[in-house]
Amino acid sequence: MPEPVLPDYGGACIDSLAPALLRWRRPAPAWLPEPARDARQIVLLVLDGLGWEQLERWAAAAPVMAGMTGGPITSVAPTTTAAALTSISTGRPPAEHGVVGYRVHVGEGRVMNVLQWRTAEGDAREAVPPTAFQPLAVFDGAAPPVVTRAAFAATGFTEAHLGGVRLHGWGTPSSLVVEVRALLAAGEPFVYAYYDGIDKVAHEYGLDVHYEAELRYADRLVGDLLSELPDGAALVLTSDHGQVDVGERIVPLAPEVAADTAFVSGEGRFRWLHAVPGAADRLAAAAAEAHGNVAWVRSRDQVLEEGWLGGRLRPGVVERLGDVALAAREPISFLDPADHGWRAVLRSRHGSVTAAEMLVPLLAG
Repeated sequence: MPEPVLPDYGGACIDSLAPALLRWRRPAPAWLPEPARDARQIVLLVLDGLGWEQLERWAAAAPVMAGMTGGPITSVAPTTTAAALTSISTGRPPAEHGVVGYRVHVGEGRVMNVLQWRTAEGDAREAVPPTAFQPLAVFDGAAPPVVTRAAFAATGFTEAHLGGVRLHGWGTPSSLVVEVRALLAAGEPFVYAYYDGIDKVAHEYGLDVHYEAELRYADRLVGDLLSELPDGAALVLTSDHGQVDVGERIVPLAPEVAADTAFVSGEGRFRWLHAVPGAADRLAAAAAEAHGNVAWVRSRDQVLEEGWLGGRLRPGVVERLGDVALAAREPISFLDPADHGWRAVLRSRHGSVTAAEMLVPLLAG
């Protein structure tokens, strides 16, 4: 059985990237690509959903990125956008910032969709204030400009992982380039830019011809950004996670596992099972027996002891976790009947700790 690929927290991992680029840590780590080491201006571009393995596979569709300097680093666990983007912005692992998944327990059996900041009762911003849920300063309080999709500006998740920055919204990718160019011309030393197209296409269509076409498009976007760099500036490119094409391989919990599960949180490839009272040990054993052939099954204590989330949890975070974790090893997704909407039928997914999901590019030019 292959071992999980765990994050290299504090090392070649996305939680170390902002500290390295913003010069919080000197000297520059060896894993930071050479063009970024002494640049006077830096643009950090996050291409959501672009794993290292996928970039290698479709290198011919992305000649600009393939020609940049760098290699793979690790994401965080779980390999989901909510946890990973917060680690990029705070420079901390999920154990410290507390955004430990896509759907997170927020008390009394309620589960909150972090990206939408909603529970079954509706908008959760009053019941779960974003800056209390994630209280750490982002980008060390430097308040850099952030160029992201304009529709994200008013969301609870943006408040949680980008609170205090200067938001510059874009409606089309061409506007992303225009905004970055203007900010560099104004002398900004650090600009953070975010593009979500690769992830959206992968979720909807899987890793096939549509994905390849989107990768070609994103590569042209990267080329446009590189062409706008003034002397002394560098573009640094990374991602929050890779992808696994699961298609319609959606696995329900085995009856004996469901019997001891009160509710489920997390995401399809990293499910947290919350045990009925007194049944945690029995649930762990049943889950290992029923699903251990397709997933890494860990108790909450094992997840913490093995360092999946990055060390000691910040106070109050442990309650956000379930009792048993199912981290898919095979190209499958575990069903959660309470997780409705378009995300219930995604063709490509992420969240687990396979190399395809954990390894992401760190490139510079």
